[in-house]
Amino acid sequence: MTTFRWRPEARAGHARAGWLDTAHGSVPTPTFMPVGTVGTVKAMTMDSVRSTGAGIVLGNTYHLMLRPGAERVRALGGLHRFMDWPGPILTDSGGFQVMSLGPLRKLDQDGVTFRSHIDGSKHRLTPERSTDIQYALDATISMCFDECPALPAAPDVIAKSMRMSMRWAERCRTAFVQRPGYAQYGIIQGGTEPELRAESVKALTGIGFEGYAIGGLAVGEGQELMFSTLESTVPLIPDASPRYLMGVGTPDDLLGAVERGVDMFDCVMPTRAGRTARAYTERGTLNLRNARHATDSRPISPHCDCLACSRHSRAYLHHLFRANEILGPMLLTWHNLAYYQRLMRGMRAAIVDGAFTAHADHLRAQWAMDDWSGDEMPFPDIPPVA
Repeated sequence: MTTFRWRPEARAGHARAGWLDTAHGSVPTPTFMPVGTVGTVKAMTMDSVRSTGAGIVLGNTYHLMLRPGAERVRALGGLHRFMDWPGPILTDSGGFQVMSLGPLRKLDQDGVTFRSHIDGSKHRLTPERSTDIQYALDATISMCFDECPALPAAPDVIAKSMRMSMRWAERCRTAFVQRPGYAQYGIIQGGTEPELRAESVKALTGIGFEGYAIGGLAVGEGQELMFSTLESTVPLIPDASPRYLMGVGTPDDLLGAVERGVDMFDCVMPTRAGRTARAYTERGTLNLRNARHATDSRPISPHCDCLACSRHSRAYLHHLFRANEILGPMLLTWHNLAYYQRLMRGMRAAIVDGAFTAHADHLRAQWAMDDWSGDEMPFPDIPPVA
Protein backbone atom coordinates (compact mmCIF):
# COMPACT_ATOMS: atom_id res chain seq x y z
CA MET A 1 0.00 0.00 0.00
CA THR A 2 1.63 3.23 -1.18
CA THR A 3 2.16 6.08 1.25
CA PHE A 4 2.16 9.56 -0.25
CA ARG A 5 5.54 11.14 0.45
CA TRP A 6 8.40 13.12 -1.03
CA ARG A 7 11.72 11.23 -0.81
CA PRO A 8 14.94 13.30 -1.06
CA GLU A 9 17.74 12.06 -3.28
CA ALA A 10 20.26 14.92 -3.59
CA ARG A 11 20.69 18.62 -2.87
CA ALA A 12 22.68 21.49 -4.34
CA GLY A 13 22.34 24.53 -2.13
CA HIS A 14 18.57 25.02 -1.83
CA ALA A 15 17.86 23.01 -5.01
CA ARG A 16 16.52 19.50 -4.38
CA ALA A 17 16.13 16.28 -6.35
CA GLY A 18 13.81 13.59 -5.07
CA TRP A 19 10.84 11.34 -5.74
CA LEU A 20 7.13 11.93 -5.20
CA ASP A 21 5.48 8.61 -4.28
CA THR A 22 1.72 8.47 -4.92
CA ALA A 23 -1.12 5.99 -5.31
CA HIS A 24 -0.72 6.36 -9.08
CA GLY A 25 3.05 5.97 -9.35
CA SER A 26 6.27 7.78 -8.46
CA VAL A 27 7.43 10.98 -10.12
CA PRO A 28 11.00 12.33 -10.15
CA THR A 29 11.35 15.90 -8.90
CA PRO A 30 11.78 18.68 -9.74
CA THR A 31 8.90 18.11 -12.13
CA PHE A 32 6.78 20.12 -14.56
CA MET A 33 3.08 19.23 -14.91
CA PRO A 34 1.48 19.81 -18.32
CA VAL A 35 -1.86 21.56 -17.92
CA GLY A 36 -4.85 19.40 -18.87
CA THR A 37 -7.52 21.82 -17.66
CA VAL A 38 -10.62 20.09 -19.02
CA GLY A 39 -9.27 16.54 -19.11
CA THR A 40 -7.00 17.07 -22.10
CA VAL A 41 -3.65 18.72 -22.75
CA LYS A 42 -4.61 20.95 -25.67
CA ALA A 43 -3.53 19.66 -29.12
CA MET A 44 -2.01 16.50 -27.60
CA THR A 45 -3.00 12.87 -27.22
CA MET A 46 -2.04 11.38 -23.88
CA ASP A 47 0.37 9.05 -25.69
CA SER A 48 2.17 12.10 -27.04
CA VAL A 49 2.20 13.67 -23.56
CA ARG A 50 3.74 10.47 -22.21
CA SER A 51 6.36 10.51 -24.96
CA THR A 52 7.68 13.85 -23.67
CA GLY A 53 8.57 12.24 -20.35
CA ALA A 54 5.82 13.90 -18.30
CA GLY A 55 5.01 11.96 -15.13
CA ILE A 56 2.10 13.97 -13.71
CA VAL A 57 -0.54 16.25 -15.25
CA LEU A 58 -2.96 18.87 -13.96
CA GLY A 59 -6.75 19.13 -14.22
CA ASN A 60 -9.10 21.85 -13.01
CA THR A 61 -12.08 21.66 -10.68
CA TYR A 62 -13.90 24.71 -12.04
CA HIS A 63 -13.85 23.65 -15.67
CA LEU A 64 -14.60 19.96 -15.04
CA MET A 65 -17.50 20.72 -12.69
CA LEU A 66 -19.11 22.80 -15.44
CA ARG A 67 -18.34 20.40 -18.28
CA PRO A 68 -18.86 17.41 -18.29
CA GLY A 69 -19.57 17.43 -14.52
CA ALA A 70 -17.72 15.70 -11.69
CA GLU A 71 -20.43 13.08 -11.12
CA ARG A 72 -20.36 12.08 -14.77
CA VAL A 73 -16.58 11.70 -14.63
CA ARG A 74 -16.91 9.54 -11.50
CA ALA A 75 -19.59 7.38 -13.15
CA LEU A 76 -17.25 6.85 -16.11
CA GLY A 77 -14.44 5.56 -13.91
CA GLY A 78 -12.75 8.73 -12.69
CA LEU A 79 -10.52 11.25 -14.38
CA HIS A 80 -7.59 8.84 -14.85
CA ARG A 81 -9.66 6.50 -17.01
CA PHE A 82 -11.68 9.30 -18.59
CA MET A 83 -8.61 11.08 -20.00
CA ASP A 84 -6.37 7.99 -20.44
CA TRP A 85 -3.82 9.02 -17.81
CA PRO A 86 -3.19 6.28 -15.21
CA GLY A 87 -0.39 8.31 -13.61
CA PRO A 88 -0.78 10.97 -10.92
CA ILE A 89 -3.16 13.88 -11.51
CA LEU A 90 -3.19 17.12 -9.51
CA THR A 91 -6.40 19.13 -9.63
CA ASP A 92 -6.46 22.86 -9.02
CA SER A 93 -9.32 23.80 -6.70
CA GLY A 94 -11.02 26.23 -9.09
CA GLY A 95 -10.37 29.20 -6.83
CA PHE A 96 -8.18 31.10 -9.28
CA GLN A 97 -10.65 30.63 -12.14
CA VAL A 98 -13.64 31.70 -10.04
CA MET A 99 -11.81 34.78 -8.76
CA SER A 100 -10.97 35.69 -12.36
CA LEU A 101 -14.66 35.93 -13.29
CA GLY A 102 -14.93 39.50 -11.97
CA PRO A 103 -18.55 40.70 -12.06
CA LEU A 104 -19.78 37.15 -12.71
CA ARG A 105 -18.97 36.10 -9.13
CA LYS A 106 -19.94 37.15 -5.61
CA LEU A 107 -17.62 36.34 -2.72
CA ASP A 108 -18.68 35.80 0.89
CA GLN A 109 -17.10 34.22 3.97
CA ASP A 110 -18.61 30.83 3.18
CA GLY A 111 -17.63 30.57 -0.50
CA VAL A 112 -18.29 31.99 -3.94
CA THR A 113 -21.47 32.18 -6.03
CA PHE A 114 -20.79 32.64 -9.72
CA ARG A 115 -22.23 32.37 -13.19
CA SER A 116 -20.69 30.02 -15.72
CA HIS A 117 -18.62 31.67 -18.42
CA ILE A 118 -20.09 29.03 -20.78
CA ASP A 119 -23.85 29.50 -20.47
CA GLY A 120 -24.45 31.91 -17.59
CA SER A 121 -25.87 29.21 -15.30
CA LYS A 122 -25.56 29.84 -11.56
CA HIS A 123 -23.20 27.77 -9.40
CA ARG A 124 -21.63 27.84 -5.97
CA LEU A 125 -18.23 26.70 -4.76
CA THR A 126 -17.29 26.36 -1.11
CA PRO A 127 -14.21 24.74 0.41
CA GLU A 128 -16.25 21.60 1.05
CA ARG A 129 -17.77 21.50 -2.44
CA SER A 130 -14.38 21.99 -4.13
CA THR A 131 -12.90 19.18 -2.03
CA ASP A 132 -15.83 16.88 -2.79
CA ILE A 133 -15.52 17.53 -6.55
CA GLN A 134 -11.83 16.66 -6.49
CA TYR A 135 -12.68 13.45 -4.62
CA ALA A 136 -15.26 12.58 -7.29
CA LEU A 137 -12.66 13.16 -9.99
CA ASP A 138 -10.28 10.83 -8.09
CA ALA A 139 -7.50 13.43 -8.05
CA THR A 140 -4.23 12.06 -6.70
CA ILE A 141 -3.41 15.49 -5.29
CA SER A 142 -6.24 17.84 -4.32
CA MET A 143 -5.74 21.54 -3.75
CA CYS A 144 -7.39 23.70 -1.11
CA PHE A 145 -10.00 26.19 -2.26
CA ASP A 146 -8.59 29.68 -1.80
CA GLU A 147 -8.87 33.28 -2.91
CA CYS A 148 -6.07 34.73 -5.01
CA PRO A 149 -6.21 38.54 -5.19
CA ALA A 150 -4.59 40.20 -8.19
CA LEU A 151 -1.40 42.13 -7.52
CA PRO A 152 -0.66 44.87 -6.81
CA ALA A 153 -3.07 45.20 -3.91
CA ALA A 154 -2.99 47.01 -0.58
CA PRO A 155 -1.45 45.00 2.32
CA ASP A 156 -4.73 45.08 4.27
CA VAL A 157 -6.60 43.62 1.27
CA ILE A 158 -3.97 40.88 0.89
CA ALA A 159 -4.05 40.13 4.63
CA LYS A 160 -7.86 39.86 4.74
CA SER A 161 -7.87 37.57 1.69
CA MET A 162 -5.07 35.37 3.06
CA ARG A 163 -6.75 34.90 6.44
CA MET A 164 -10.02 33.91 4.81
CA SER A 165 -8.10 31.41 2.65
CA MET A 166 -6.57 29.96 5.82
CA ARG A 167 -10.03 29.50 7.33
CA TRP A 168 -11.11 27.84 4.11
CA ALA A 169 -8.03 25.61 4.22
CA GLU A 170 -9.11 24.24 7.59
CA ARG A 171 -12.54 23.45 6.17
CA CYS A 172 -10.96 21.79 3.13
CA ARG A 173 -8.86 19.59 5.40
CA THR A 174 -11.90 18.51 7.38
CA ALA A 175 -13.73 17.59 4.16
CA PHE A 176 -10.76 15.74 2.62
CA VAL A 177 -11.09 11.93 2.55
CA GLN A 178 -7.67 10.57 3.46
CA ARG A 179 -6.56 7.49 1.52
CA PRO A 180 -3.15 5.79 1.10
CA GLY A 181 -1.15 7.45 -1.66
CA TYR A 182 -3.44 10.48 -1.99
CA ALA A 183 -2.70 14.00 -0.81
CA GLN A 184 -4.11 17.43 -0.21
CA TYR A 185 -1.94 20.55 -0.49
CA GLY A 186 -2.44 23.77 1.41
CA ILE A 187 -1.87 26.96 -0.58
CA ILE A 188 0.34 29.66 0.91
CA GLN A 189 -0.96 33.17 0.22
CA GLY A 190 0.09 36.63 1.33
CA GLY A 191 1.11 38.45 -1.82
CA THR A 192 4.71 39.65 -1.72
CA GLU A 193 4.56 40.56 1.99
CA PRO A 194 7.05 38.34 3.90
CA GLU A 195 5.18 38.68 7.20
CA LEU A 196 1.88 37.62 5.64
CA ARG A 197 3.52 34.70 3.84
CA ALA A 198 5.06 33.57 7.15
CA GLU A 199 1.66 33.84 8.86
CA SER A 200 0.11 31.76 6.09
CA VAL A 201 2.76 29.04 6.36
CA LYS A 202 2.29 28.87 10.12
CA ALA A 203 -1.47 28.51 9.75
CA LEU A 204 -1.22 25.77 7.12
CA THR A 205 1.47 23.75 8.87
CA GLY A 206 -0.62 23.99 12.02
CA ILE A 207 -3.49 22.33 10.13
CA GLY A 208 -1.12 19.80 8.53
CA PHE A 209 -1.08 18.88 4.83
CA GLU A 210 0.84 16.34 2.75
CA GLY A 211 2.31 19.14 0.64
CA TYR A 212 2.38 22.91 0.32
CA ALA A 213 1.83 25.14 -2.68
CA ILE A 214 2.92 28.73 -3.14
CA GLY A 215 0.03 30.56 -4.73
CA GLY A 216 -0.60 34.17 -5.63
CA LEU A 217 2.59 34.68 -7.65
CA ALA A 218 3.13 35.22 -11.38
CA VAL A 219 0.09 37.51 -11.24
CA GLY A 220 1.85 40.70 -12.27
CA GLU A 221 4.50 41.23 -9.60
CA GLY A 222 7.54 40.61 -11.84
CA GLN A 223 10.27 37.98 -11.63
CA GLU A 224 12.54 39.78 -9.16
CA LEU A 225 9.76 40.19 -6.61
CA MET A 226 8.60 36.62 -7.20
CA PHE A 227 12.08 35.30 -6.50
CA SER A 228 12.51 37.40 -3.35
CA THR A 229 9.13 36.12 -2.12
CA LEU A 230 10.27 32.55 -2.69
CA GLU A 231 13.51 33.24 -0.82
CA SER A 232 11.61 34.32 2.27
CA THR A 233 8.82 31.72 2.01
CA VAL A 234 10.31 28.40 0.87
CA PRO A 235 12.63 27.95 3.90
CA LEU A 236 9.58 28.12 6.18
CA ILE A 237 7.93 25.09 4.51
CA PRO A 238 8.66 21.75 6.23
CA ASP A 239 11.70 20.19 4.59
CA ALA A 240 10.08 16.77 4.22
CA SER A 241 7.12 18.18 2.27
CA PRO A 242 6.86 18.68 -1.51
CA ARG A 243 6.83 22.34 -2.57
CA TYR A 244 4.71 23.43 -5.52
CA LEU A 245 4.88 26.84 -7.21
CA MET A 246 1.55 27.36 -8.96
CA GLY A 247 1.23 28.73 -12.51
CA VAL A 248 4.94 29.31 -13.21
CA GLY A 249 6.37 29.81 -15.77
CA THR A 250 9.11 30.56 -18.33
CA PRO A 251 12.23 28.36 -18.48
CA ASP A 252 14.15 31.06 -16.60
CA ASP A 253 11.39 31.18 -13.95
CA LEU A 254 11.64 27.42 -13.48
CA LEU A 255 15.41 27.50 -13.12
CA GLY A 256 15.29 30.33 -10.57
CA ALA A 257 12.57 28.60 -8.56
CA VAL A 258 14.43 25.26 -8.52
CA GLU A 259 17.50 27.15 -7.27
CA ARG A 260 15.31 28.38 -4.40
CA GLY A 261 14.04 24.94 -3.42
CA VAL A 262 10.79 24.39 -5.37
CA ASP A 263 9.91 20.83 -6.50
CA MET A 264 6.76 21.09 -8.64
CA PHE A 265 5.47 23.41 -11.36
CA ASP A 266 2.63 23.88 -13.82
CA CYS A 267 2.00 26.51 -16.47
CA VAL A 268 0.05 26.97 -19.70
CA MET A 269 3.01 28.72 -21.36
CA PRO A 270 4.47 25.81 -23.36
CA THR A 271 1.09 24.69 -24.72
CA ARG A 272 -0.22 28.21 -25.35
CA ALA A 273 3.05 29.17 -27.07
CA GLY A 274 2.80 26.08 -29.24
CA ARG A 275 -0.61 27.19 -30.48
CA THR A 276 0.75 30.63 -31.38
CA ALA A 277 3.85 29.49 -33.33
CA ARG A 278 6.39 30.09 -30.56
CA ALA A 279 8.98 27.41 -29.88
CA TYR A 280 11.11 27.17 -26.75
CA THR A 281 14.69 26.05 -27.40
CA GLU A 282 18.05 25.83 -25.67
CA ARG A 283 18.84 29.17 -27.27
CA GLY A 284 15.74 31.15 -26.54
CA THR A 285 12.33 31.40 -28.20
CA LEU A 286 11.59 31.25 -31.92
CA ASN A 287 8.52 32.60 -33.71
CA LEU A 288 7.88 30.15 -36.54
CA ARG A 289 5.60 32.65 -38.30
CA ASN A 290 8.59 34.87 -39.06
CA ALA A 291 9.53 34.98 -42.73
CA ARG A 292 13.15 34.02 -42.01
CA HIS A 293 12.00 30.45 -41.36
CA ALA A 294 10.24 30.05 -44.73
CA THR A 295 13.24 28.39 -46.43
CA ASP A 296 15.04 27.06 -43.34
CA SER A 297 15.58 23.33 -43.73
CA ARG A 298 16.89 22.88 -40.19
CA PRO A 299 14.91 21.42 -37.27
CA ILE A 300 13.77 23.66 -34.44
CA SER A 301 16.52 22.20 -32.24
CA PRO A 302 19.30 19.69 -32.94
CA HIS A 303 18.99 18.44 -29.36
CA CYS A 304 15.31 17.47 -29.46
CA ASP A 305 13.90 14.11 -30.53
CA CYS A 306 10.22 15.12 -30.57
CA LEU A 307 8.21 14.48 -33.73
CA ALA A 308 8.45 18.14 -34.81
CA CYS A 309 12.26 18.10 -34.66
CA SER A 310 13.00 14.56 -35.79
CA ARG A 311 10.73 14.58 -38.85
CA HIS A 312 10.08 18.17 -39.90
CA SER A 313 11.93 21.37 -40.79
CA ARG A 314 11.37 24.91 -39.61
CA ALA A 315 10.22 25.71 -43.13
CA TYR A 316 7.47 23.08 -42.94
CA LEU A 317 6.30 24.31 -39.55
CA HIS A 318 6.32 27.90 -40.86
CA HIS A 319 4.17 26.74 -43.78
CA LEU A 320 1.68 25.00 -41.47
CA PHE A 321 1.13 28.12 -39.39
CA ARG A 322 0.88 30.40 -42.42
CA ALA A 323 -1.69 28.01 -43.88
CA ASN A 324 -3.60 27.81 -40.57
CA GLU A 325 -3.25 24.03 -40.49
CA ILE A 326 -4.03 22.38 -37.13
CA LEU A 327 -0.93 20.18 -37.42
CA GLY A 328 1.26 23.23 -36.74
CA PRO A 329 -0.03 23.84 -33.19
CA MET A 330 -0.01 20.09 -32.53
CA LEU A 331 3.64 19.64 -33.50
CA LEU A 332 4.84 22.79 -31.78
CA THR A 333 2.96 21.98 -28.56
CA TRP A 334 4.62 18.56 -28.60
CA HIS A 335 8.02 20.21 -29.05
CA ASN A 336 7.50 22.74 -26.25
CA LEU A 337 6.37 20.14 -23.74
CA ALA A 338 9.31 17.94 -24.72
CA TYR A 339 11.64 20.89 -24.16
CA TYR A 340 10.17 21.63 -20.71
CA GLN A 341 10.54 17.99 -19.66
CA ARG A 342 14.12 17.89 -20.97
CA LEU A 343 14.85 21.09 -19.05
CA MET A 344 13.56 19.53 -15.81
CA ARG A 345 15.47 16.28 -16.38
CA GLY A 346 18.67 18.23 -17.01
CA MET A 347 18.29 20.24 -13.80
CA ARG A 348 17.51 17.12 -11.81
CA ALA A 349 20.53 15.25 -13.20
CA ALA A 350 22.79 18.21 -12.44
CA ILE A 351 21.60 18.29 -8.82
CA VAL A 352 22.23 14.56 -8.45
CA ASP A 353 25.65 14.85 -10.11
CA GLY A 354 26.73 17.79 -7.96
CA ALA A 355 27.03 20.11 -10.96
CA PHE A 356 23.94 22.26 -10.62
CA THR A 357 25.63 25.67 -10.38
CA ALA A 358 27.62 25.06 -13.56
CA HIS A 359 24.52 23.70 -15.28
CA ALA A 360 22.48 26.78 -14.33
CA ASP A 361 25.22 29.08 -15.65
CA HIS A 362 25.31 27.10 -18.90
CA LEU A 363 21.53 27.31 -19.35
CA ARG A 364 21.50 31.07 -18.90
CA ALA A 365 24.44 31.55 -21.25
CA GLN A 366 22.72 29.45 -23.92
CA TRP A 367 19.40 31.31 -23.58
CA ALA A 368 21.26 34.58 -24.17
CA MET A 369 22.57 33.38 -27.56
CA ASP A 370 20.87 34.14 -30.87
CA ASP A 371 19.40 30.84 -32.02
CA TRP A 372 21.97 28.63 -33.82
CA SER A 373 22.91 31.29 -36.37
CA GLY A 374 26.26 30.45 -37.89
CA ASP A 375 26.35 27.04 -36.18
CA GLU A 376 26.24 23.70 -37.92
CA MET A 377 22.86 22.18 -37.19
CA PRO A 378 22.32 19.10 -39.36
CA PHE A 379 18.82 17.80 -39.92
CA PRO A 380 18.41 14.20 -38.70
CA ASP A 381 18.02 11.49 -41.28
CA ILE A 382 14.40 10.58 -41.88
CA PRO A 383 13.97 6.84 -41.42
CA PRO A 384 12.38 4.94 -44.33
CA VAL A 385 8.77 3.85 -44.05
CA ALA A 386 8.63 0.16 -43.08
